[in-house]
Amino acid sequence: MSMEDIIQSLNVFFEKHISPIHRITSIVKKEEQWEARVEVIEEKEYMKKYGRDQIIGVYVVQLDENLDIISFERIHMRPRTATRVEEIERG
Repeated sequence: MSMEDIIQSLNVFFEKHISPIHRITSIVKKEEQWEARVEVIEEKEYMKKYGRDQIIGVYVVQLDENLDIISFERIHMRPRTATRVEEIERG
């Protein structure tokens, strides 16, 4: 399995279920799985319509050995221009 395969799997999943990926910030092998962190622009059209800064959602994604997404979780949200990341409450 190559990095290109992992990136392709992430892109296909997020485009289909969430929103196109803005940036992949890490991909790490953890035992028999892969863990990735990706950034997605949340509600782009809504924010643009009201002249607001875009919101970036940061997700942690787990992929199995077949590169199927087995879990994902949004862990942070921040304005695109912010330099500090605000962690959202986990409920």
